[in-house]
Amino acid sequence: MYWTLLKEDDVLEAAGTRRVSPRTVPMLMPNAAAALISIGYGARAGVYTPVSACSSGAEAIALGARLIRAGEADALIAGGTEAAITIAGFAQAQALSRHTAEPASASRPFAADRSGFVLSEGAAVMVLESAEHAGARGARVHAVLAGAGIAADAHHITAPATDGSGQISAMWKALAQAGLAPEQISHINAHATGTPVGDVAEAHAIGEVFGRATVTAPKAALGHLFGAAGAIEALIAVLSVEHGVIPPTRNITAAGVGPDIALDVVAERRDVSHEAVLSNSFRFGGQNVSLIVTSARHHASRTPSTTP
Repeated sequence: MYWTLLKEDDVLEAAGTRRVSPRTVPMLMPNAAAALISIGYGARAGVYTPVSACSSGAEAIALGARLIRAGEADALIAGGTEAAITIAGFAQAQALSRHTAEPASASRPFAADRSGFVLSEGAAVMVLESAEHAGARGARVHAVLAGAGIAADAHHITAPATDGSGQISAMWKALAQAGLAPEQISHINAHATGTPVGDVAEAHAIGEVFGRATVTAPKAALGHLFGAAGAIEALIAVLSVEHGVIPPTRNITAAGVGPDIALDVVAERRDVSHEAVLSNSFRFGGQNVSLIVTSARHHASRTPSTTP
């Protein structure tokens, strides 16, 4: 989107308005990706484009579940995508990892020597549908989106609330909707970007709800996909409950987990019997989203399912 704007601005300055592409506006629309999917698949229940920074993908999934529970859709496509990244701005904000000599291990969520996040690009989508709709078409149900919580910090445009109130509220809302107690969550897919301040804030919030919880940080392997992060990490949660695996957090170096992180950070793959995984997506602007994915073996008849 940004490259389109810059390119067409160059055209405008060099050749005038008549040379600007008539496709400029469609190429700049934030809802273009969702609109093209709707057109391609004939999806008519609505086209929604939540723009909430790093929470966008998770929020899209949460809003999709609301549509199904409200009876406005039987099935839908939800996810997130990210391609336009402003590196210089994040560098000036001192948010990027400073481990530039070791690119493969530069993303170090929860590590004692973490120094910031690593930018990445990508996309992830999933199909959500009601249990009745999935059953009627004989779909293979991979997992169930049992709960989703959304809450705002109402605190600061970039910094998380110091008391973790918004993050705590999102996790409790997801638990309440899923009808689960904290001890029934097998592990947590942490938002954990690798920033010194952000990781501590999330660790504190998780501790307030779950105590010394078992967590993994997918961004150690994937980098930070921003608008797509919540969607791809929700898919990781689906695969975790389907295959009974906690994926490891990479790049926990010799320095170990930070002394300010009072969590059980999984550094080696663990095979477990999963029933429920909570996935966090927290972002600039104070928007917090928590999703709970449970095993398909225990889904309730009214719970949106995730299918191929």
